[in-house]
Amino acid sequence: MMTLWRMAYRNLGRNRRRSALTLIAVGLGMGLLVVLAGLVEGEIDLALRNGIRLRTGHLQVREESYEEEQFSLAWEDLLEDPAGLASRAATLDEVRIATPVLWANGVLGTVDQSMGVRVVGIDPGSEAHAPFRDGLVAGQFLSPDDRSGILIGRRLAESLDLEAGGDICLLVGTANQEPDEAVFTIRGLYDTGVPAYDETTVLLPLDKAQAFTRAEDRASAVWILLHDREDAEAVAATMSEPRFDVVTWRELNAALLSGVEQSTGIMVLMYVVMLAVVAVIVANTLLMSIFERTQEMGILAALGMKGRQILSMFLLEAGTLGAMGVLLGLVLGGLGVLYLATIGLHIGDMTTAAAYSEMAIPSTIYAEFAVQETIMLSVACLVITVLASLYPAWLGARMEPAEALSAL
Repeated sequence: MMTLWRMAYRNLGRNRRRSALTLIAVGLGMGLLVVLAGLVEGEIDLALRNGIRLRTGHLQVREESYEEEQFSLAWEDLLEDPAGLASRAATLDEVRIATPVLWANGVLGTVDQSMGVRVVGIDPGSEAHAPFRDGLVAGQFLSPDDRSGILIGRRLAESLDLEAGGDICLLVGTANQEPDEAVFTIRGLYDTGVPAYDETTVLLPLDKAQAFTRAEDRASAVWILLHDREDAEAVAATMSEPRFDVVTWRELNAALLSGVEQSTGIMVLMYVVMLAVVAVIVANTLLMSIFERTQEMGILAALGMKGRQILSMFLLEAGTLGAMGVLLGLVLGGLGVLYLATIGLHIGDMTTAAAYSEMAIPSTIYAEFAVQETIMLSVACLVITVLASLYPAWLGARMEPAEALSAL
């Protein structure tokens, strides 16, 4: 076997330019697959983490009758003692933060235009809302006792031609099903990097939001963040009571997780197409090699080399090309993922279409090294490279000595 491998390695050096081009093609194909897998992994992970930190938390404790889609403000749909429930949750070792939130539908308006928004009443002192505090780009953050301030997204402010310090009219529904309207001062503008929230979400201090919507001390949910999201089921079981609906991040991000499952087939198809291109390139290289070495095959057969040995020699050539191409691809792909993990891929306004969806897609995607997918793709690339060489190898192995030597 070592003799066959040495012959195969030497044969690759006969036409260095063709072997080098084939190696580069395999490496580029593999590298592109690694980068693509890293981008997909990064996008999915970022979308999930953004959804958790901005919209859902790891857990939500709500009244069983609460209708999330409607942002119900009816008293029977709201938690009666959210502060006590948050304090109870905070005593659990798995819980990092627990805070009440109040959600409502609203309309933000100026003299010339208006826009529907999601109104969120928050505790400004809670670290649960650090993404908005850290994303402040103008003005200042809300304070708990602020009764006339509002925080809005930078993108929303730009679309309505507003700026920090200006006044804005906000119309909301109330618990008694009568709309109420008030003028607020824009305390600051935030930018989370996720258009789905920056363009549709405004923040009020919880006390003001409760008074404005006639909810009194009630809240829509207790919003919980954990140290480890895999503890969600255990904490949900601990917080569960007959009248409460305790929802985990998996249920709250069901649309995203379902989309990931549906897109898996498309990604597999893309992988197959790219690997098929690699296979064609390798098969073409070996076919050209066989046609150029017809006489050599005849001489080897005449000297007693068996067909299976000639077959093995060509398979070893393909395997060597494939292995070297995979290694080159891993290096190129790794560098590509490192670059995209550091600099990111800015997609800008391409996420605007998702602004009103449940997908928290950021405006800049950062790649992550997808270990499992990379291993799978590396093995697949090597196997497909060898399989692609079966026909050329079989063609060379079945040549009759007399037929091959007749070309001399």
